[in-house]
Amino acid sequence: MEKEDIEELRARVGCAAVLEHEGFAIDRKASTRRAVKFRRDDDIVIVIHEDRGWFDARSDAKGDVFALVSYLRGVGFSDALAAVGDLVAFQPAAPAWEKPARQAQAVASVADRWEHRKRPWRASATWTYLLRCRALPWQVISAAIEQDVLREGPCGSMWARHVDEDGNVIGWEERGPEWRGFSTGGAKALFRFGKGNTGRICVTEAAIDALSLAAIEQRRSDTLYVSTGGGWSPLTAQTLETLARGEGARLVAATDNNAQGEVFADRLRQMADSAGCNFTRLRPRCEDWNEELKRMRERGELPHTRTTHQG
Repeated sequence: MEKEDIEELRARVGCAAVLEHEGFAIDRKASTRRAVKFRRDDDIVIVIHEDRGWFDARSDAKGDVFALVSYLRGVGFSDALAAVGDLVAFQPAAPAWEKPARQAQAVASVADRWEHRKRPWRASATWTYLLRCRALPWQVISAAIEQDVLREGPCGSMWARHVDEDGNVIGWEERGPEWRGFSTGGAKALFRFGKGNTGRICVTEAAIDALSLAAIEQRRSDTLYVSTGGGWSPLTAQTLETLARGEGARLVAATDNNAQGEVFADRLRQMADSAGCNFTRLRPRCEDWNEELKRMRERGELPHTRTTHQG
């Protein structure tokens, strides 16, 4: 097949068509316009670049539509070409977005957008969301505000800051009653809560889970609670490797109690081995730490939380 024919085929068949044909379905709740999540049992594939690219959420696999077919079927390029050609007339179901796409606008820098947002305050929309919907104790919310890791997002949502190794804001996790995502134009590294010079590093998959585990553990003074934001970017890996090589470091894989959480935990175990630091796997009894926190509150098992000025 000529190169021009291959390019035309790539342009006519998107990754979504391949995934739907292979039995994947869109996880609408966990998808955004820029990143559409597809699930098939425990398999998770994220479609990006307006349906022209993809990556596996639990491995380093990624590429174009031909690489996707090769990855899913375990075939070579020529077989992938034939399979993609068979899907030219296939029309996948489109995500039913509530709002039409907006025209591109000039976007302020990540740092400027962060600074223009207010910190949460008592009875603010974000405070209420974290306290009532997420069951976080007020002491933990106050401590996070004091550490300047939270901002008020739109419509009662929370922004949780990600920083680079120099402490610069490079992005934020966005969570709200009806919304989840990551900052437009931002980069994932780590959300950090707690003392940065401690040896015990608890790694979770979401800032809400990092704060929830901190509440469950009474904000241990020897622990830095971090979140990868649900991803594993090169910057995230680099930052975690630096922490793991710190004096007296101990990596704790506090990822979710599911297949994806186990994949992340195994990566952390390998990282700890490479860095020569101690490693522990810490699983919630529920699927994640926020659900664990809610269950503990319901059962009256959560002890009194330390005051804002402790631990």
